[in-house]
Amino acid sequence: MQPKTDSALPSASSPITPPGVQATPCAQQRARRARFVHGSIMRHVITMAGTGAIGLMAVFFVDLLNFFYISHLHDPTLTAAIAFATSLGFVQVAVSLGMSIGLGANTGRLIGACRHFRARRHASAFLVLMLAVTTALGLVTAFLAHPLLMLLGAKGAALEHATHFLHITSPALPLVCLGMALSSLLRAVGDAGRAMRVTLTGAACTIIIDPILIFGLHLGLEGAAISTVLSRCVISLSGFLNLRGHDMLERPRLKMIPHASRAIGAIALPAIGTNMATPIGNLIVTHAMSRFGLEAVSGQAVVDRMVPVAFAFVFALTGSVGPIMAQNLGARQPDRVKETFLSSLKLTALCVGLDWLTFALCEPLILHVFHVQGAGIELVKLFCHWAVASYMFVGLLFVSNTAFNNLGHPLYSTAFNWGRATLGTIPFIAIGIHYGPKGVMIGQALGVTLIGSLALMAALTVIHRLGHTLPRKKGRIR
Repeated sequence: MQPKTDSALPSASSPITPPGVQATPCAQQRARRARFVHGSIMRHVITMAGTGAIGLMAVFFVDLLNFFYISHLHDPTLTAAIAFATSLGFVQVAVSLGMSIGLGANTGRLIGACRHFRARRHASAFLVLMLAVTTALGLVTAFLAHPLLMLLGAKGAALEHATHFLHITSPALPLVCLGMALSSLLRAVGDAGRAMRVTLTGAACTIIIDPILIFGLHLGLEGAAISTVLSRCVISLSGFLNLRGHDMLERPRLKMIPHASRAIGAIALPAIGTNMATPIGNLIVTHAMSRFGLEAVSGQAVVDRMVPVAFAFVFALTGSVGPIMAQNLGARQPDRVKETFLSSLKLTALCVGLDWLTFALCEPLILHVFHVQGAGIELVKLFCHWAVASYMFVGLLFVSNTAFNNLGHPLYSTAFNWGRATLGTIPFIAIGIHYGPKGVMIGQALGVTLIGSLALMAALTVIHRLGHTLPRKKGRIR
């Protein structure tokens, strides 16, 4: 049954604006809340992904900066330690990101269908579950850090340093999850600017504190870990401050938690599975690189930290265009859903082309700045000139995942991402490992090329069918 506060509004399955009727309560609410059901799609995509990219770039730039500072301590065990530790950290963040995607998709769909009160209740109740899950995950990871890192191939001093890093950062996982969730709610209501501020404030905190702790107080890797925790505190606080005024949170109602968990979990669970696949694939690559020594692991770590910064716009498309698709799906406008997908593909191609040129030109500078040595030099050179092109197919996979998650086929994204982490990684790396570290990187690139192409074809099929199964709304505003 609908809550009383929703009684004046039509349900998501009822006609939103009958033909010939121009003024209804729902039309008035959509004009105020659902920003993406009218206007230029390309402008919406650029605005949402652009601001999301700045926020993501800020977060990953902090990680890159941590690695940069640690590399200047000229201790290979420390650079390898942060590579091993953050490989496990990416698995944790993937869980948080998956739940945030589910929250944003469900909220955006309800807002697009003019059910703001239901969206607020779902969001508030689901935050309780998110915090409980990530608290448990953070504590378990901290407890099992040593054996997990050993499975990755960490040894000796690198193992001890990485374990200590995770003991400090893992219990703070709920804070970064909360920040992601609040930022996702801001994107769901169309406030891209404030969503960007949430991550920018955390980044600014780290940029200031990092050198003080690492060099000023001579805390080294421990200082980087403490800086990470403080940054997460700032991100969660900034999320609450920036969400004020949107009326998207209330005191959580315990009886709403099961209902919200079912509604959001239908998207969030497959999204978690989807997002877990990428860091699991990276763990496989890290384990393969560990066979060739700490220099190979450090070289791969340099690439892994440059990629999120350079391709922040492509990665931001996953979370940023979701609300655009969700709102237009809720408003029954399949043409605008398709236009959103195609606009995302065009921007992905443009971003990858520019990044390829930049990496090729800046390769000597990268080697110098990060003090890359030994086997790591050949890895960085290979990436900058050739392997970077494979991120076009990573972009195709991510944009397709967004379509699957927001158009009712989240299991498709789960299947393709795990296909990338297994069939698209293990056989190719098993062959490539016989040719050294460069063979591992080439194998990884060939695998994602195959899976990304298949995901694109599947997404185009889903969107094509959507145009036949979803009735178009007459007289929509462009």
